[in-house]
This record gives sequence, structure tokens and C-alpha cells, in this order.
Amino acid sequence: MKGKWAAGISPRNFAWIIKDRLAVSERPGGYARTHRRVRRQEEIIWIREQGFNRVVSLLASPHNLRAYEELGVKWEHFPMSRADAPTVLPDLYPALRVWLSGGEMVLVHQEELGDLVQGVMAGYLVYASLVPSPAEAISIVERITQRQMGPPGREIVAIAAELRA
Repeated sequence: MKGKWAAGISPRNFAWIIKDRLAVSERPGGYARTHRRVRRQEEIIWIREQGFNRVVSLLASPHNLRAYEELGVKWEHFPMSRADAPTVLPDLYPALRVWLSGGEMVLVHQEELGDLVQGVMAGYLVYASLVPSPAEAISIVERITQRQMGPPGREIVAIAAELRA
């Protein structure tokens, strides 16, 4: 590859939760019927070229994991739905803390950037004591992602607050 395409393209709805450390996006390549293999490849190249050390997939399925391997990007898979949050977060949050404290740059995604990812990220801010209250964490993540968080995301933040306590 030559020129600007060698650096890939940024994933849709990409946003930094913690600048140059922790980011979110929709699934590289798009979700559902909008998923495109070529776009996925370009977005994973961008992730790699930006220096991300790890991609964390919250997808219920193993989609994209093989593509990450093929393009030399480390990945972790924490399959999660809203109902799974109480059992997944106790494993996910300590792992995120280790990676981030070790200097890694991490990208977290689900099919789309919505309540689940927003809730997980706001919850992490509370869990890691980076933000003092769940309400403040929700507000910060809503501002960063430019999306309002609904009840499912807020429930995840409440679970994270309980984990911190």
C-alpha cells in the first residue's frame, strides 16, 4: 500500500474516553448489513498504525477476531450483553486497569456505539476512581460520544459503582 491509504481510515464513531489511552468506536468494518470487509481491513490498519496495543471486542460473536490476528493487532474478547454485565465487568475492569496502567492504548467496541459501550466506559471511569460519581461519568461520556445514554447504559454504570464499593 502506498500513500494515504497505507495509514488506513479511522473507525466510525471513534472517540477518546481517556486521551491517547482508551478509546471507543463501532465495530471496525461497520455493523450488521453495513459491514464491509475492505472497510474493516482499512480501519484495523488505522488502529494498528495509530499505536493501539489492544482491541477489546464486546461482541457476542467472534466476528473480526481473525482479522485482528491477520493484521497483527492484539485482541481480547469479552462477549457482553446488558444482561451479562454483572458477570463480565468484574473481569473486564481489572484487565483494563492493568493494560492502561502498563501504558497500553486500548480500543473498545461493540457492534455500534450505543448504550452498552457508553455504560461500560462511564462505569470504568467510576470503577477506576477517575471520576467521583456515576452521574458525572455519564455526563462526561455523553459529551465525548455526543450521544445521550439511555437506561441500559445507566444500569451498567450502577453495576460498576457497586463493583468499586
